[in-house]
Order: sequence, then C-alpha cells, then structure tokens
Amino acid sequence: MQTQYRLERPESLLVEDAAGIVTVTLNRPEIHNAFDEILIRDLHALFRAMAGRDDVRALILTGAGSSFSAGGDLNWMKRAAHHSEHDNFEDAMRFSNMMDALYSLPMTTIAKVNGTAMGGGFGLCTCCDIAVASESASFALSEVRLGIIPGVISPYVIQAIGVREAHRWFQTGERIGAAEAQRIGIVHAVHPQEKLDDAVEKMVGEILKSGPDAMRASKALLREIAGRELDDTTRREAAQRIAHQRASAEGREGLAAFLEKRKPNWISR
Repeated sequence: MQTQYRLERPESLLVEDAAGIVTVTLNRPEIHNAFDEILIRDLHALFRAMAGRDDVRALILTGAGSSFSAGGDLNWMKRAAHHSEHDNFEDAMRFSNMMDALYSLPMTTIAKVNGTAMGGGFGLCTCCDIAVASESASFALSEVRLGIIPGVISPYVIQAIGVREAHRWFQTGERIGAAEAQRIGIVHAVHPQEKLDDAVEKMVGEILKSGPDAMRASKALLREIAGRELDDTTRREAAQRIAHQRASAEGREGLAAFLEKRKPNWISR
C-alpha cells in the first residue's frame, strides 16, 4: 500500500506501508539519490510522522537505482558555497535535525544499502539500527577531498565504527568496499545484489518474532545506558527498566508463551 504523506516534493520519496513494515525509498536515481534542502525537509517531516506510529514494527530505508545516496546534491552544494557561516550553520542544523529524527525513531530501522553511500548517505546508514549491504555497495567519507569535514554525520559514524577507524577514513576520503565496511562496523551483513531483498525480508521476519514493546524499550535502554559510567545509578536504572517490562502485559505474555511452548500473541505469521 502506497501511503500519502504531506511532503513538499513527494516524487522524491517512495513510501510503501504494508502490515506494519514501512519502506522508504530515496527516489532521485538520476542524481544517485543526492540530498538537497527539499529532500532533507521531506525526510525530516516523514521521520517525525513515523515517530508517532505505534503500529509500525520496522522502517526500511533504501535507494532507487544503483545508489543508496551519493550525499549532497551538487546544485545544493553550489548554493551553500555562497552562504555566510551563519547560513551554513542553519543549513547544517536542518540536516542534523533530520538525521536525529531517524536515529531517534522508536521502531527498528534498517538501512538496505543497494549501492554507493557517500557523505550524508553514509551517515544515514549509520543512523539506522541495522545495516545490510549488497556486495557492490561502497562507502566514503569524501568530505575532506572537497575541503570540508563530515561534521553533522560524525557522531553517528564514530558510534558505528569507533574512534580509531574514524581517524583513518575521516582523513583519507577513500572508498570503502562492502567487505571492509562489514569488518569495521558500517554494516552488519553483506549479500549478493540479487539476494539483498530476500536477506532484508528474512531480517524483518526475525524482528517480527520479538515483542513490539520490548523492542522499543530496548532502543530506549540503549540510548539511556550506552556510554554511561557503570555505577550504582546506572545499574539501578537498568534493573528498573527490566522490572517494568517483566511486569507489563507483553512481558507476562512472552513468559507464559515460553512456558506453555506456544507462540506469543504478537506473532501472526
């Protein structure tokens, strides 16, 4: 089912909404799904709308054609070249807010990287919970080759690959092949192009076996606990969160289903 959202340029984003799984396809294949200010606004609006969708179990993000996203649209970059520092800051914050909206979504997010992911496209990939790529996919933090830096995307990229790896790739701007991307943590799995759809569908099938509330609570737990000092406050917070989930209707159903050797009521297929 193709669902309509209030987008400024709806032809640039295809949104497929089927049985709790939403697929968002960047649809500018003629320019390798590059970003401009309109696409950024539309993605931000879409992700904000998705944040209120309790019925969505997973969101899949991919690109039309041969690329995932080549980063910034050249025409957008030309316009930015004439902006003041303050205008560039405002522009960067709009991009940052869009990426944070994706990163903060309560449902599971999957990047299906069907081709090249450069700059901001690389950043989108690392904003998702899970990333699966085709063998032909490639990645690059090519900003330094343009005399700029991967500023907005840096928190998400560093979280994905770590500081040591970031030191290299931030400096060189080299292309990263799919196998290397998996090794350093950009993506979780790599598959032949012709098997990518099936691999993501299988991943979604695994996701649907898990309790919907528990999955959202697990994402919230990660945001709260990751990077914190392991002290009494952190341990109590973690204990409180599992206690709350165990006492919930979903937690009780999951345990009952396990003990009774049956499927829990959230599994419908």
